[in-house]
Amino acid sequence: MTTEEPDEADDAMIATLSDYLDGALAEAARADVEKKIADDAAWKRTHDELRETRNALSGLQKARAPSKFTQGVTETIHKRSAGRFFARRTFGDRVPLGVLLVVALVLMVAVAGVLWQSSTGSLKLDRDKPGGSQGSAMLDRPS
Repeated sequence: MTTEEPDEADDAMIATLSDYLDGALAEAARADVEKKIADDAAWKRTHDELRETRNALSGLQKARAPSKFTQGVTETIHKRSAGRFFARRTFGDRVPLGVLLVVALVLMVAVAGVLWQSSTGSLKLDRDKPGGSQGSAMLDRPS
């Protein structure tokens, strides 16, 4: 046997009555709750209190967030997390990797072209010069 105070409504009763008022109960459970409300004074009192509370709350207007609420929350998180969540974005984060790769390839081709066209460029092959094979470390000595 349990000893319950008659004025105290337990959590299960409140949850069931809340579901009843929301219309979330199946027909069998709904009929059971209606019977308990009609027969049991504690169920009726709790049902009436919940209904009055819902009616009082439904008349309230919804609170609006301040216009700079999101910015303030973001700044607070940034300060408290030392930048772990909303860190300043680096250049690589702002520009997609594909764009960076294309720019790097174009620059490499441009540098190769400049070296190829240069008279002193290291990519130029001097085929007119007799001497050692290409890639050898032999030095040309003046005769």
